[in-house]
Amino acid sequence: MGLPTQVDKVGNVIIKKPASKGLENKPVVLLQSHLDMVHQKNADTNFDFDKEGIRMVVDGDWVKAEGTTLGADNGIGVASIMALLASDSIPHPPLEALFTIDEETGLTGAKGLKGGLLTAKYMLNLDTEDDRELTIGCAGGIDVTGEGRYRQEAVPADMKAFSIGVKGLTGGHSGVDIHLGRGNANKLCNRILSAGASQFGLRVASMDGGSLRNAIPRECFAVAVVPSAKAADFQAFMQKETAALSAEYKTTDPDLTVVCEATDKPAMVMGKPFQAKLLSVIYACANGIHRMSPDVKDLVQTSNNLSRVLVKDGNFSIQCLTRGSVDTEKMDLAHAIKATLQLAGAKVKLGNDYPGWTPNPSSKLVQLMSKLYEEMFQSKPHVNACHAGLECGIVGQHYPGMEMISFGPNIYGAHSPDEKVQISSVQKFWDYLLRTLVSL
Repeated sequence: MGLPTQVDKVGNVIIKKPASKGLENKPVVLLQSHLDMVHQKNADTNFDFDKEGIRMVVDGDWVKAEGTTLGADNGIGVASIMALLASDSIPHPPLEALFTIDEETGLTGAKGLKGGLLTAKYMLNLDTEDDRELTIGCAGGIDVTGEGRYRQEAVPADMKAFSIGVKGLTGGHSGVDIHLGRGNANKLCNRILSAGASQFGLRVASMDGGSLRNAIPRECFAVAVVPSAKAADFQAFMQKETAALSAEYKTTDPDLTVVCEATDKPAMVMGKPFQAKLLSVIYACANGIHRMSPDVKDLVQTSNNLSRVLVKDGNFSIQCLTRGSVDTEKMDLAHAIKATLQLAGAKVKLGNDYPGWTPNPSSKLVQLMSKLYEEMFQSKPHVNACHAGLECGIVGQHYPGMEMISFGPNIYGAHSPDEKVQISSVQKFWDYLLRTLVSL
């Protein structure tokens, strides 16, 4: 398009576009979205994210994907910015577009952004997933990862092997959806294994659950053995446990499925003392809401997502993403989780720490966009802070004084294969965006 374009040292793309005729004296506006998506797929979906494009389908007023995440988070924001840059007919002030990398895996693009590249007075982050909301603050986060080795033992004699799995959970965004009480497959599978160990002498050979740090785990699988004499009783227990979990999570996870199938006997299992420690540590590890905000109604202040568990061939790894609007409380919870993981002998690292974004409800940008929303849609927007991690707080560190807001169309089920974006809501968001640009 012949627009000034640069790629910074970490891979962020910055594109600038002069104002439309007559709007040259308007303040510069920064439009920002991230380029990456969360790659999740159902276990029975044959799809290679490295080689294939998303298989999008239109279903009434919604765009979905076949068995995978859609990438509307944050592809719809990227597309909106590109449409503005490409247009020669849409009125707009001077624009700066910032496309960041790796937001989902640690906000490394925003962290690597340098000062002095941008001049905008206002920043519009197009990464909120409810068209009624104007987000003016967000939580920070930190990864807590415990790793270690353990001693294996040969499988005891006269044992029967089973493949055990918890799958079909709803999952979702570990920040936006954490308050909904959805099941965590890692916790539920561990619950089954712990009961099996205490009641039937179950021994664990491997465990593999969850995927990405910011996705609520939907699936967890394990291979275990039980004494042959107790195999029938164990299978009966599994039927009861399946019924119990289905009843507990019938509202939040209606498609929850527990599988227990005979499988080939593994060569090795975890040493018994370590197994007892590990199952207890996963049981004890914080997951879900830690504390609600005492100051902002309905805002989760601090939480943890037990996102990944991998136990195999003498090595184990447990990964968590701890979020918090109050940094000191976030770090306190992270250290509590660290102490819990250390009980299993894990070496624990705290990394990818990023700050929250402090709300400023009295800013000119917030006041203007609230007024425009009421005028356009005859209702008040929900001006709020969210428990997700947005890049605004980090960009604000590099560019102090820049006023910011985050908004977007309706996107449901982000970070899960149920992700979908509403077509009519995208039109609403687009009209609102264009009106905002000429009103600043």
